[in-house]
Amino acid sequence: MTVFVALLHSIILGPGRRVVMSDLRATCERIGFRSPRTLVATGNIVFEADHETAADVETALEQAFQEDFGKHVDIIVRTADDWRALAAGNPFLQTSVDDAQNLIVRVMRTPLADTALADLHRRCDAGEQLRIVDGDLWIHFPGKPSTSKLVSGLTTKRLGAGTMRNWNTVQGLLDMIAP
Repeated sequence: MTVFVALLHSIILGPGRRVVMSDLRATCERIGFRSPRTLVATGNIVFEADHETAADVETALEQAFQEDFGKHVDIIVRTADDWRALAAGNPFLQTSVDDAQNLIVRVMRTPLADTALADLHRRCDAGEQLRIVDGDLWIHFPGKPSTSKLVSGLTTKRLGAGTMRNWNTVQGLLDMIAP
């Protein structure tokens, strides 16, 4: 048995229609995942499964999501150990104490190459700081992320499948997988 962290790229199914976390937990249980528990209502779920790899879990969960909700959503999955490594790799630890809501990690399905930074740096207009750590993109927004021109460059089309979480969510999920 392995503990996994799954992150949905979007929980919006259509106008005025969002995934309810209890329904997401039910989907996990239906396909044999055990002890599903969610963190906030934004598509973060921790569960146990017998699958051997995160890729296997991604495939099973995306297929079940499509069946239950009628829409494909990219779901990024990490083992608990991989999630701990992601959190430990935070390149902006000083910032994470005082500005956790503006410290974002874009968790990637396929690791980003360092060459992706050149295009992203051109979009930085307000002092954003960027680092790629183990293929995931870490960003510190000195102001509200929603006001940054960088956000328009953080799409699946440009970077590949991934989803963003702030440091508070990273820490909350870390707490959920604590032994």
